[in-house]
Amino acid sequence: MRKIWRKRILINNPALLDRDLIERDLHDGNQVIIQFSHPDFYGSILEEVDELCARWNEDFGVRFYAHYSLSFDCHTLLRIPHVKMLHLDSLTQAHNTEALAKLDHLRSLSIGIYELENSEILGIDTLHSLNKLNIISDKKTLNLQYFREFSDLEELHVGGKVKNLDAIGYLENLNYLALHSISKLPLHCINRLRKLEHLRILLGGREHIHEIEENTIENLEITRVRGFHDLTNITAFQALKRLVIEDQIQLKEISFNQEMKALEELSIRNCKGLTRLTGMEQLPLLHTLRILKTAIDFDSFIHQKLPNSLSSVEFATFKSKADREIQQSLAKLGFQ
Repeated sequence: MRKIWRKRILINNPALLDRDLIERDLHDGNQVIIQFSHPDFYGSILEEVDELCARWNEDFGVRFYAHYSLSFDCHTLLRIPHVKMLHLDSLTQAHNTEALAKLDHLRSLSIGIYELENSEILGIDTLHSLNKLNIISDKKTLNLQYFREFSDLEELHVGGKVKNLDAIGYLENLNYLALHSISKLPLHCINRLRKLEHLRILLGGREHIHEIEENTIENLEITRVRGFHDLTNITAFQALKRLVIEDQIQLKEISFNQEMKALEELSIRNCKGLTRLTGMEQLPLLHTLRILKTAIDFDSFIHQKLPNSLSSVEFATFKSKADREIQQSLAKLGFQ
């Protein structure tokens, strides 16, 4: 089950650690991350940070970022061997990445190194016990074949240049998947993910997602995918509770041509070419609807048969006069 924290608290380049405050924040259900932007700030504090890493679970973590004009030395990680949640992101370069093999307690890892040199980094044995992984490779083509060994992985955000994408299908326990800037590669692997509930497709380019068959996905988000214009297989997502479509300028129509019994929330934003949204009567549990900055005609849309469950409707063209009239119409119809 994907964990959601109340807040994400970042403690930046600390000279001292307030252990009592950190403990209170963690007990209050927050995520706490100690972060460092340059080696000058490491001092002797990393050993204290490691003591806290040993005490707490992956709600408490460490982040290394920036290090402008420097390559981050991953040997630094040997000073925090008990780290369970680690972020190496917003970094241009890093070296000695093999040091990750010494982090036996690691459960959550985020890697965003622009010039990541080790395209086989997922072959490091200690990573195979990860529960959560976020990795983007912009320069080298990241080899995903090692996912066969990631039996505990439940959350994955992967993007950039990749090969062997089909290996994602071996992640039997995957609950959350985000594909970032991955273009054209077919998505048949998703059909093997029987526990997948959250799917996000961000950036990159593809025309459709027809490869995805009947599934258990409850949350689907498609955002700023270049060339995307066909969502005719949306009714294959029969478990869907929440659908978000954003920044899809080539998408002309969304039609629910058969009943979708689970869908509760539908959000469509900045799809300027979208002129038709039909079949709303096929969504018997829909309670929240947002239609923002599309080419849908409000008068034509609002007079179609809408589900009785619908209580909240937000419709905006971002033209002030038209939006005032729309809000008045929605209020008269009893929508929030």
